[in-house]
Amino acid sequence: MRHSFGSIATVLAVSATQLLITAASGPSRNFLPDDVFKGSSLTGWQRLGDAEWTAQNGEIVGTPKSGGWLVLNRTYQDVGFYASFKCSSGCKPGVLLRAEKVASGGLKGIFVSLAPGDLVSYRVTLDANGAETSRERLRPAGGGQVRVAPPAAPAPQPGAAPAAAGRGAAGGRGGGGFQPPQMPGGVEPPIARPETGLKEGDWNDVELVLDANILRAFLNDALGLAGGVADDDFGRFGSIALYAGGTGEVRFKDVSFKDLQPRVAQPEQVSRRFRMQTLNEFYYSWGPAVADFNKDGTPDIVAGPYYYLGPDYNTAREIYMARTVDASSGYFNGVQYAYDFTGDGWPDVINALFTQPTILYVNPKGDSRRWDSYTVTDNLSSEIALLKDLDGDGKLEYLFKDSNNQIVAATPDPANPTGNWKKMAITERGPWTNHGMGVGDVNRDGRPDVLNGYGWFEQPAKSVEGPWIYHPAAFGRWTRSSPGGAEMAVYDVNGDGLNDVVTSLQAHGWGLSWFEQKKAADGKIAFVEHPIMGDFSTKNAGNVTFSQLHGSTFADIDGDGIPDFITGKRFWSHLDNWIDPDPHGAPVLYVYRTVRNPKAPGGAEFVPELIHNRSGIGSQAAVVDLNKDGAVDIITSTKRGTFVFWNNWKGAK
Repeated sequence: MRHSFGSIATVLAVSATQLLITAASGPSRNFLPDDVFKGSSLTGWQRLGDAEWTAQNGEIVGTPKSGGWLVLNRTYQDVGFYASFKCSSGCKPGVLLRAEKVASGGLKGIFVSLAPGDLVSYRVTLDANGAETSRERLRPAGGGQVRVAPPAAPAPQPGAAPAAAGRGAAGGRGGGGFQPPQMPGGVEPPIARPETGLKEGDWNDVELVLDANILRAFLNDALGLAGGVADDDFGRFGSIALYAGGTGEVRFKDVSFKDLQPRVAQPEQVSRRFRMQTLNEFYYSWGPAVADFNKDGTPDIVAGPYYYLGPDYNTAREIYMARTVDASSGYFNGVQYAYDFTGDGWPDVINALFTQPTILYVNPKGDSRRWDSYTVTDNLSSEIALLKDLDGDGKLEYLFKDSNNQIVAATPDPANPTGNWKKMAITERGPWTNHGMGVGDVNRDGRPDVLNGYGWFEQPAKSVEGPWIYHPAAFGRWTRSSPGGAEMAVYDVNGDGLNDVVTSLQAHGWGLSWFEQKKAADGKIAFVEHPIMGDFSTKNAGNVTFSQLHGSTFADIDGDGIPDFITGKRFWSHLDNWIDPDPHGAPVLYVYRTVRNPKAPGGAEFVPELIHNRSGIGSQAAVVDLNKDGAVDIITSTKRGTFVFWNNWKGAK
């Protein structure tokens, strides 16, 4: 029996309280839904077309005849949708968004096909009986980080040359494009890429985010679906509908919805263990550094174009011409470091920006002017860089991934420090992660090693040109985000005499873990992962969950003699859009206290303590005892401004 749209219009007026939907934290990894279907009744839904629909134990079952829809009585414009679905042989399921009523009595909207061989999104129109009257594939969104896709290019004039081929539907992975270098020496990658296709006869996850005029679609938390541009004339505002087509039954469970319109800000909180000082309210930087720039014996702070003079940090001086960054559409995409790179006794500053060369700003030695600048390296291919003493000579080396996809240590030529710096290769050319880098003595041989999301590189007994010894390890995770996080910490977490690794797993996704070192009798080192924080579907330490752990550092914050891990959310990490999970979550800054506990897995646990919930972290943070009271303070620079969190932790040493 077919059901006309006239009966749907009645149901659309039903109060939302009549829906058999319950509020929950939800099974979705990437957003907290407003509602999750958990019932055994389809009250609040309307059948349309030729399919039978039933509900049992939280599952919605569709059995097609010629194909039919189950339409929710709620309407959305910008919406997040999540569900798991399982197909029997021959089924052709899908999801309709912004199902808007048209004058003919039917619907128009954005249809995402979940059928084998047709994982594509379309604009469709339906007649009053639910039968398709038109179907047109969405044009690609271009794969960029914009929130609003530009209008379609005008049709070519007769006789014009054909346009170049794009990257595939909706900017997804096409057949060509950049292919990352292979692992050196034929080593198997320690981090496997996710499968992006359908799992036949099994449950699959679909997540759809329709915001403004871009549909972003994910299958099994990876790029397995083609989204595209959802222009207003395709449907501006309307219902969600499940579709059962083909010849086989389809089952949906954990059907979840989130209205993306509300932006909910929690009341501001600052930990009683810290005093917050705002140095600047604007977005200039994602990474501060500390040095005594005017040589008065007091540490100063640099963040972006300004350095702030201690001890009160109320006076700022300009290093280069200051210009705020548009938080919605622009980046300060890198980190900053301060050090006497020229050897003249005055600290200088470097800006290390992703895909750009490193810029050295030379301290003018007290002159009241902006600083001279010089290009000193080739382009960086990592979003993180470190400044560490690798060889124990008391001088710092500049560590980054260069344009050849090698991790290198660069040092200025003392005879020409403003010229191109000399590079020493730490690794061979490889697919090393753009995120995640650390320095620490993993094997406790007295020499610092270098870490990356793909493992660690052992410093040889004699530092020579050429790659260090590579040890594969999975210090990151692939999902729809690439692996690798922020600065990686190396210290003895559980007190067993072996150095462990603490790191975020994805700079633009989820995950925080510590990796317990295990050493065999033959000296071989392996690591056991102990998760600290996952996503919205996992059990997390302290019930704390946030994404975008792009910046981190470590220091003894609570004064117990054991390092703690400091991290937080880099808010709008890929601008103001829904490319990444939970982009509008609170911009939190946390310290994860390292607590040795023999009853905890691995003999230790990490206890989260909120520092602030309205600023977050950038791509790095500085930890320095600014006022020399014996407690290290935390300095951050983010899209919300530049801040000092003065450490008042009782008992800090």
